[in-house]
Amino acid sequence: MLAAVVCPQPPLLIPEIAAGAAAELDELRAACDAALKAGLAAGPERVVLVGPGRYTHPWPADAADGLADLGMPKPAGDLPLSLTVGRWLLERAGWDGPRSLHSIAAAAAADECAALGAQLAGGPPALLLVTGDASARRTVGAPGHLDQRAEAFDADVAAALAKADVGALLELDAALAADLLAAGRPAWQVLAGAVHAAGGFWAGTLHHDAAPYGVGYLVASWLRA
Repeated sequence: MLAAVVCPQPPLLIPEIAAGAAAELDELRAACDAALKAGLAAGPERVVLVGPGRYTHPWPADAADGLADLGMPKPAGDLPLSLTVGRWLLERAGWDGPRSLHSIAAAAAADECAALGAQLAGGPPALLLVTGDASARRTVGAPGHLDQRAEAFDADVAAALAKADVGALLELDAALAADLLAAGRPAWQVLAGAVHAAGGFWAGTLHHDAAPYGVGYLVASWLRA
C-alpha cells in the first residue's frame, strides 16, 4: 500500500444533491480533491474504498447506490452512503483504474477492523480511500444534538490523522464513538490495520477539520515514505 486518504461522507458533498446549499461545502470538496490528488500522485495501481455500513461486506465496483432516495434521477440501489460518496469523490478525481469497495460493520470491534485492513493492504500497490464522518453531536443543532464530549473526541481523531498515528486510531473507544454518532470510527480503524500491516514510515497531512451542521468533517492524506 502506497497511500491513504480520509474523507467524510455527507451526501451534500455531491452538488446535485446539495442544490442551493452546494457552495456551503466548496471548501470541503476542495480539501477532498487535494487529499486525493496527493494520494493518487503516489502512483497506485488500484484503489480500495472502505466505509461504514450495516455489515462487513465486499461490493461490486459498479453496485447501484441509494441516491435515488435523495432525489437523484437514477435507479435505487443499496450501496452504503459512505461508499457512494467515496466512489463519487474518486470519479471526480478522474480515476478510471481498478477499484474495490468494502463496507465495515458499524459495530465492528477494533480487532475486526484491523484484520480487514491487513487483508486489504496486500496485493498490488494501492491507495486506500476511507470515508466516514466524525461526531454528529458537535452543536445543539447537530443531528444528534450536543454532547460535550464530542469536540474532544474529534480533536483526538484529527490529531491522530495529522500524525499518521496508527496506535491512537486503534485505541478509539467504540462505545464512545457510537454514543457520539462518529460513523467513521470503524473505517479509521481499518486504515490503521492496513498501515500497520504495510509497515514502513508514514507521514500524515490534515487537510480539513470543521463541523458545519454540527457534524465533524475530517480530511487527511497519509503517504508512505
